[in-house]
Amino acid sequence: MFQLHQRLEADTVLIGEFALCLALLSKDANYPWVILVPRRSEIKEIHQLSSEDRQQLLHESCVVAEAMEATFTPDKLNIASIGNMVPQLHLHHVVRFESDVAWPGPVWGAVAALAYEDQMLANRVAVMRQSLSGFLR
Repeated sequence: MFQLHQRLEADTVLIGEFALCLALLSKDANYPWVILVPRRSEIKEIHQLSSEDRQQLLHESCVVAEAMEATFTPDKLNIASIGNMVPQLHLHHVVRFESDVAWPGPVWGAVAALAYEDQMLANRVAVMRQSLSGFLR
């Protein structure tokens, strides 16, 4: 049975559910950051998914990427599956600007996570839900 890793649960807010993945917003306000987590148990790597699930993950990732580009107009969008700290398969989508605190380096470990103010978090989740509304369940 699928269960979200405790670190992802603590560090994110649910935006919604796609056919395969949970769409989560990172609580780090330094960057607009969405994480897709396939609702499959015991999966650590993309190649461990079925062929159908791999195609669905790619589709959902592209939907998120297009929504984030349209919403935030980034200089770059970083998409990665790292998983060194959280072994559960998850795919990061991080909006990057030349003006962000980590540019041009990676976001991991560059600066401490910045907590959202409550209203800004609610607004960011609402904006992402709206931009993904035609695709979320």
